Amino acid sequence: MTSMNTPTPAPAFLGLSKAECVLVLITMIWGATFLLIQMTMTVSGPMFFVGLRFAAAALIVALFSWRILGELTLFEVKAGVFIGVAIMIGYGLQTVGLQTILSSQSAFITALYVPFVPLLQWLVLGRRPGLMPSIGIMLAFAGLMLISGPAGASLDFSSGEIVTLISAVAIAAEIILISSYAGRVDVRRVTVVQLATTSVLAFAMIVPTQEALPSFSWFLLASALGLGASSAVIQLAMNWAQKSVSPTRATLIYAGEPVWAGIVGRIAGERLPGLALLGAALIVLAVIVSELKTKRAVEVQA
Repeated sequence: MTSMNTPTPAPAFLGLSKAECVLVLITMIWGATFLLIQMTMTVSGPMFFVGLRFAAAALIVALFSWRILGELTLFEVKAGVFIGVAIMIGYGLQTVGLQTILSSQSAFITALYVPFVPLLQWLVLGRRPGLMPSIGIMLAFAGLMLISGPAGASLDFSSGEIVTLISAVAIAAEIILISSYAGRVDVRRVTVVQLATTSVLAFAMIVPTQEALPSFSWFLLASALGLGASSAVIQLAMNWAQKSVSPTRATLIYAGEPVWAGIVGRIAGERLPGLALLGAALIVLAVIVSELKTKRAVEVQA
């Protein structure tokens, strides 16, 4: 995106602008959350934790938005509820999966949401993906086979891998919903509604899943508050940074999220086998390729 009045570039660090450095930092934080969530599953059930985490996030965003919440419209409530349902399915199933698979493995499977976006648009909306997204989808599928180990070749995934894969589809649906409502709603008001909806639905799921309520734990409380605050900060940072960072450049940075999760997991003692590491690399490549545009596509958009 160009402008007649181009601002003076901010001082760069290692070739990165200030906004890009912020995106790298939040991507590192984002990647570290997978291990923290997995550790929290030792003291809480998944639905209760997701409910508590997003309740904290909703309260934090509401504190910064309370002056405009009175202007909330019915359309914004509808948008927030739909997005909140997708978030609950996505993050709820991701948390369930973290009970049985490695945090680094979860992060790489979750990253499939990027190539899943054009695939979902094709299946639901009939929008056929272009060349690069199609290549990304094929790379992602190959990476998934490898990261799931020998059983992946026969499509015999574990229950943790299956629910995490479904969570990636739900997160892709969340992105499509957010894009469809963009420009027609107030971001802060809708964010409060979607976070609150996620929390309420997650708490409601405790009953049908017969999940036992956890005993009070300072670690559980600190984890929920910390992840709630990080979710709010990450969202604000992304909104600020992407005013000056192109979507493609931002996606290349976000592709590092599962890599950081893998590094944190390895420090904590997790060890992915060689084939799984190759699969992880293919998934990261799929994320990058899915966001690249061919010369022809660029010319069409120009």
